[in-house]
Amino acid sequence: MARLFVVMGVAGCGKSTIARGLAAATNGQYLDADGFHSPENVAKMADGIPLTDTDRWPWLARFATAMAATDGLAFGACSALRRGYRDKIAETAGEAVAFLHLDGDQALIAGRMAARRDHFMPVTLLQSQFATLEPLAPDEPGARIDISGGIAEIIDDILTVTGLDRCKTISS
Repeated sequence: MARLFVVMGVAGCGKSTIARGLAAATNGQYLDADGFHSPENVAKMADGIPLTDTDRWPWLARFATAMAATDGLAFGACSALRRGYRDKIAETAGEAVAFLHLDGDQALIAGRMAARRDHFMPVTLLQSQFATLEPLAPDEPGARIDISGGIAEIIDDILTVTGLDRCKTISS
């Protein structure tokens, strides 16, 4: 079983919330890939300019290196929209990484994004995120997770699907 999990999907699907909840439920560690973006990447996104692959490669490598450096279970929130990005994360981490694709309707996600405050990713970039998204392929480690339910339901679904429900902390 993998100890590194990347909660992935388009902006606004709940990656940070779910990854943070999984870490709390299993006494694991939480990492947010957004914290590994260069200031230049953040500025581009804040200006509504989609990132290029050239922008992304160093960011993905920094994030994967940090995940691999953790002890025990680690849950990272990262868009990881393309297979190549997921391959880069797994390659850089140097160990098994399972990807948990938070999947939902574009209108649902746009509504959630519109309700957020203090986030650099504008709703106007959501369409480009969906256009870039390559869903998990059958040969990739991980699972597609429906996000139409509430946060607790999504976390419980993931814990069950991954077998991590056996790692659930008593306080959760």
